Formats: sequence, structure tokens, C-alpha cells
Amino acid sequence: MAILLSVNVGLPKDILWQGRMVHTAVWKTPVTGRVMVRRLNIDGDGQGDLAGHGGEHRAVMVYQLESYRYWESYLHRAPLDYGAFGENFTVDGLPDHEVCIGDRYRIGGALLEVTQPRVTCYRVGIRMGDPQMAALLVSHKRPGFYCRVIEEGSVGAGDTFVMERAGDGMTVADVDALLYLPGHPREQLERAVRMPALSEGWRHSFAALLAAGPAERGNAGLTGAAAEPPAWQGFRDVRISATHDESKSVRSFTVEATADEALPPVRGGQFVVVKLTPPPPRLPLMRSYSISDGSTPGRYRFSVKRDAGEGSRYLHDEVRAGDLLSISAARGTFCLGEGQGPVVFWGAGIGITPLLAMLHELAARRDVAPRMVYWVYGARNGDENVFAEEVAGLLARLGRFKRLIGFSQPEATDLIGIQFDVEGRIDVARLAALQIPEDAHFHLCGPPTFLSAARSGLRAAGYADANISSELFGTLDALRPGVTSTAATLPHPPKDEANEGAVVSFVRSGLTVHWNGHYPSLLELAEACDVPVRWSCRTGVCHNCETAVIGGQVAYSTEPLEAPAEGRVLICCSSPMGDLQLDL
Repeated sequence: MAILLSVNVGLPKDILWQGRMVHTAVWKTPVTGRVMVRRLNIDGDGQGDLAGHGGEHRAVMVYQLESYRYWESYLHRAPLDYGAFGENFTVDGLPDHEVCIGDRYRIGGALLEVTQPRVTCYRVGIRMGDPQMAALLVSHKRPGFYCRVIEEGSVGAGDTFVMERAGDGMTVADVDALLYLPGHPREQLERAVRMPALSEGWRHSFAALLAAGPAERGNAGLTGAAAEPPAWQGFRDVRISATHDESKSVRSFTVEATADEALPPVRGGQFVVVKLTPPPPRLPLMRSYSISDGSTPGRYRFSVKRDAGEGSRYLHDEVRAGDLLSISAARGTFCLGEGQGPVVFWGAGIGITPLLAMLHELAARRDVAPRMVYWVYGARNGDENVFAEEVAGLLARLGRFKRLIGFSQPEATDLIGIQFDVEGRIDVARLAALQIPEDAHFHLCGPPTFLSAARSGLRAAGYADANISSELFGTLDALRPGVTSTAATLPHPPKDEANEGAVVSFVRSGLTVHWNGHYPSLLELAEACDVPVRWSCRTGVCHNCETAVIGGQVAYSTEPLEAPAEGRVLICCSSPMGDLQLDL
């Protein structure tokens, strides 16, 4: 019979870690006497990051004395104080390889149900003074587990655990390994998604692994479905066959193969990375541009707005028809689905480009009935309503469409009802005139403020989030769990910038720097440059840092527990093997 050795609690606090403040409650200390276990917590306890810890299914964390002894031996550590692994209950018994999801235990006056293994987290490594701890807990199959509180009650050291109901037969260790370790047997996945006691997030991950199938490389349960591998790795020379000024500020570039094999087909909505090589000693420039038309076999057209950026100025001022450029293969998942339901293209400014490519793709389809198309676009005025004639021609070919064009600052010569439909910015309230059905799929592209407002408005209007796809120009949102807010800083070279060594390009951020070996990983180089990054475990387990590689290769300092998808790397535990371009 398992015995409760210690009840451990701790409130969130800010600690200094690697020059940053981290808000965490991983420091737990034993309490004396009896304490109340509540639905969402234990009296005196708290969580610093409610996205990863706490809540109904993670109210109480349990860890075992036998695992304490194991780690003390494995890590050559002196005896550890109870609470050292951030757990609420230190128990003698209830090992991870025997306790099952759904097991219910009466402990003192409380009734608990086992819901999931511990979530991998870098903060247990901070608490233990070993940054590899998150990976070790998984690889050694000793994660510990969470419980939800079925009945509140008081507990204290010395109470025994009495099983009131057996669970679904899959142990905590088996469930943890099924998600994080290689090999995801289908029958076990099917069993896991049917376990009602397992928390929703874990069941969703197992459903994603089931949908991906056994042939897919990578871990769809952690990252979602992997995109199709690009047609080629790295960069390929192409010739500019034509340029065309779409407006005073937007120029299109049409490229085709040189003497090599013709460029392969692309999907509407995809983008290419263009490698620009200004004269030395300047480093290469890497910029991503959406393909605005890929409907002509063997040719891609991308369109660039002149702005303050070095890449757009270079293309507008230096590049002409007949010149050679280096481009990556087309990539990206912001593409049309295969359904036949209504589709809404809603863009602003230069965000029109991937939507225009999708419109070309729809117009080129001859073997299916035309879909109902809603074209919604916002520009400043008629001069900046780029591709207006091209869009009108494509919509006419499709036949079934409604349009809504908004000019925020129309000129006196702009004709309402002809060139545009409404004055001002388009919002969800103005979409009501189009009577867009609930099952329509929205494709949004434009500046971050536009995307945020449009997505929020659509949700509020009752459109399902699953039917809203968006493409963001520029960097992705950072994920740094527990790190307290810091002032936004544009990406920049590191303080100890090198003048030689491998060249690392953070493409979305428009930054290229030398790898100088001062950093243990690409993640830490990116952080030194204030490049927005996503991470959680920092040890090659959670795959939050998984990043697409445009070109180049990496070496791993610590092999990930499961390899990422093809064409992707885990930047938390890797370094470049020569020049490298990352989609960051």
C-alpha cells in the first residue's frame, strides 16, 4: 500500500536564470500537519505557468521515493529534499510503470484520479541544477504524474492511498513513452484516444499521431501534421524572365529555370526564399516572398513592395530581367484545402499576394465545379489596389463570387461602387453584407494587427477557428514559457558578433550573422539576437523549437529523443555544419 511521505507546496516567484526573469513555482517545500486538497490546487500552492501546469487535470503532481533514490544514484547526488522534482505529493509506492491513467485513489479525505504524465519542462532542470533533466525524466521513463481532484478533502503525511477504481490499463510510463519516444503503435494510440480520464490535450496529440499514420517522419502529436518536403534543399539558380511594375511601390518578378530541369509545380499560398548577394563584405540577404502566381508551368511570379528593408530596395534597384537569382524550393502550408465549400480570401496591402495565387489555382481547375468565392481586400486607395484588373478577370472566370473592396483613404478620382465598395477599413461587421455562410473557409493575409483583429472578429461572429487560416509576414510569435515580459526588440547581431565562421541566416527576421561557437545551440544564438523563438524543454523532447531548414545542415550536441520531420531541426540542441538558413 502506497504511503504519502510529504505534502509539498510553493507559490510562484521570479528567479534570475540566464539573464532573464522566470516566473515559476517549481520550488516546493514540505508542510506540516494536514492541508486541504481543492479542485484546482492544494492550499498554499500555485503554478507560475497555467498553460503548461495546473488546471482541473493537473491539480496535484505526484512523484515517487523510489525515483528519488534512482536519480540520486544516477546523478551521483546526495539525498534530495522532498519536493525537489516540483511535486505536491512525495509517495512511497505508486511507480510510473504500475499506476494507470484513470486509477482512482482515496487519500485522507480526498479522492484523486490519475490523468496524465508530467509535462516536459525546462524548469525542473533549473530546480535540479541539471538542464538535461526534462529529457532524462522521459528517456528513463520516470516522469511522475498528475491527478485531478474528484472529491476535495484534507491530507497529511502518513496517509495511505487506497485504490477505489482501476483505470484503463495503460500505465503512466507507457503513455509518456507513446507520445515522446520513437515508435507509436497504432493499437496503443487507438487505445489512448479512447481513455476518458486522459486529459484532452494528450488525447488530441494521440489523435494527431493516428491521423498522420506510421509512415510520417517526425512527431505529429507534438508539432501537428508535417508539411510536404520541399522539392529541393538549399538554393537553386533561376533566371528572371520578366519584371512588371504593378503600382508605384510593387514590382513583380517572374522566374524560370536556367538550363536545368524546369521548376516544379507549386501550391497557391506557398512562398520562396530569395538569396540576394550584395558585393562583399556584406553578408547575403535572405528574404521570404509569397508566390503571387504559379499557374504557368515552369514559372513562378513573386511580388515585392518597396519599403525600408534592404532586401526590397535591392530587388527594386539592382535586379533586372535576364539576371540570375538564387531561390529556395516553394514551401508553406497556407494553401487551399481540397473541399468544395465556399472560400473567403481576405487580405490587406501586400498580403494580397498568396491569396491571388490561390485565386489563380481555383481558376485553373477544370475538373471540379467552381466554388463560391468571397474576395475581400483593403487598400489605401486606387493607386495601391494592386492586381485589381487581374483579380477582376479571375473572378469573372470563376463566375460564382462576391467582392468587398475597402479604401481607407480614397482619392477624389476613386469611384465608389466601381473601384471600391466601402470607405474605411473592413471589419467583420462590414462582412455581414456578403452573407458569408458558417461553413466558409477563411484565408487571411496581411499585417499582424489586421490578422489579430480579423481572427478575433470572426471568432466573435461564430465562425469556427478550424475554418480560419492565416499567413503572417515576418517573424512568428515567440513561445518562452515562464519568462516574464520583456521590451520588444528588433532582431540584431549578437553583442559578441564574429567576422568569420559559418553564416547563419534567420530568414523571417531578415538577419544574417556568423556562428562564432560562443553559444551551445542555435536556440541560444537566436536568443542573443532577439530573434523570436519557440521552446519549452530545451533538451530535444517537446519539439516546440522545431524549425524548417531552408538550406544547410546541423549537428546535434544531444540527439533528440525522436528525430524531427524531414527538412526540420530542433534548434535547442543543434549547431550549424557550415552555412545555414532557418525559417525564423
